[in-house]
Amino acid sequence: MSAEFPTALILILGALAVPFLRGRVRAAWMLALPVIAFAHLLSMPVGEHAHAGFLGETLVLMRVDRLSLVFGYIFTLATLLNVIYSLHEDDPYQQVSALAYAGSALGAVFAGDLITLFIFWELTAVTSVVLIWARRTERARRAAMRYLLVQLASGMLLLAGAVVHYQATGSIRFDLLGLATPGGWLILAAFGIKCAFPLLHNWLQDAYPEATVTGSVWLSAFTTKLAVYALARGYAGTEMLIWVGALMTAFPIFYAVIENDLRRVLAYSLNNQLGFMVVGVGIGTELAIDGTVAHAFSHILYKALLFMSMGAVLLRAGTVNGSQLGGLYKSMPWTTGFCIVGAASISAFPLFSGFISKALILTAAADGGYVITWLVLLFASAGVFHHSGIKIPYFAFFGHDSGIRCAEAPRNMLLAMGLTAALCIGIGVYPDALYALLPYPVAFVPYTGAHVVTQLQLLLFSALAFSVLMRTGIYPPELRAVNLDSDWSYRKLAPALIGAAGSAIAASRLAVTEAGLRLATPLVRAVRDLHANGGPLARTQSTGAMALWISALLALYLVMYYV
Repeated sequence: MSAEFPTALILILGALAVPFLRGRVRAAWMLALPVIAFAHLLSMPVGEHAHAGFLGETLVLMRVDRLSLVFGYIFTLATLLNVIYSLHEDDPYQQVSALAYAGSALGAVFAGDLITLFIFWELTAVTSVVLIWARRTERARRAAMRYLLVQLASGMLLLAGAVVHYQATGSIRFDLLGLATPGGWLILAAFGIKCAFPLLHNWLQDAYPEATVTGSVWLSAFTTKLAVYALARGYAGTEMLIWVGALMTAFPIFYAVIENDLRRVLAYSLNNQLGFMVVGVGIGTELAIDGTVAHAFSHILYKALLFMSMGAVLLRAGTVNGSQLGGLYKSMPWTTGFCIVGAASISAFPLFSGFISKALILTAAADGGYVITWLVLLFASAGVFHHSGIKIPYFAFFGHDSGIRCAEAPRNMLLAMGLTAALCIGIGVYPDALYALLPYPVAFVPYTGAHVVTQLQLLLFSALAFSVLMRTGIYPPELRAVNLDSDWSYRKLAPALIGAAGSAIAASRLAVTEAGLRLATPLVRAVRDLHANGGPLARTQSTGAMALWISALLALYLVMYYV
């Protein structure tokens, strides 16, 4: 296949054939598409390919360099794993949208200009929302509409920023953008929405838990990591992002600890992990960018593994509420084991993938002298061990025995989870394979005595704290409740305030109208009396009288004029 053919079209166009295939032929076709796309990337020479003209500008549909390639590799690999995980479903509606969604994300990664980026950016929104709608519940429908509005708003900001940036610079190239122009700020806002910056994050926790069993796994892989790639491409070294990322790592911990829905816990955890990547982008050194890319690569795998395990629980047990689960290790031992691998990976245990990627960002923060940020990241590392490393497997598979007895996950799900778990362990054991793919040469050695001992101390003391809190009853219990986040301000508070303001305006208008009527009634009555039969103005007047009135009025006018 020619290098002039965009890799994204392999998945997007291939998805269109899915509804016309059946059974094993369809499964084989869906499995073949990401394999073909991956092979196409391996054969792709570094450089710019697949150019197209647009309004006198040259669009670069394929810009191949080390940064885009590593995201291309993990996106195609995630597509393959997600296809395997979804094989038990016979739903072309989801399958077409999922493959097109993955292809759109791949197209955005290789976009060399802002217009091509915008096109694929919006395609990811339109195709991914189907994975939420497909659950076919009222909650999912409402969440999908909110998700779509937010994602399309991100696209509109990106387009507006591209136009303003072009007017200021005369270029639509998608390279380092910075904040020197208003367009740069608009584009950063667009990326920030998709990356779930603080106060812009609620669409993630709102939508992902309402998606289908397999849909949440697809969603966890592409949208936010595409935003991380865009930030690394356009805003590396923007120091403001260090503080944004540090805040992102910290605040979701408190929500995740008290959340009952375990898929929503994972959504908050996703937000937390994105913060590490944003910090790396903000630091902007070669080591920090390598850490961001490596952590995005690892995160896609271990977060997918955790969502896969919770999807299997939802499929078999019918719920993912921690208050209703427990004891599932008896019925789902393989899923339990794979979930523990994902939990160890996200917690950055040595010999698991999270350890070798998170260490790069922590080291970059320490080397750059960002002491406060480094301390916040350590706190966040302990927090993620609490809510994802311990809480997810403990309340789902151990804890109190809920009495639920169900079948193990389908074989295709177990195969996908097994392959993903193997990758999480393989990357952790042999990190050089991942380090070789990163944008810059890596001379970092993660397995030193200091790194391993420091991380183990952090994890062991965090585990001890969890145990003490559980034994003393201080740890927040799993309650069937709705936790309020900042989206309450515009989903509940703002409509209530607008409604109250509307009622006040209506009451004021009614009061003014009634007062006006009370004042006008005597005047109307007087005018009516003047013109009624027998009234002064209804009488027939003589010509002399009329001339007298006109003369009087004219005299009055002249007096007023000269005065």
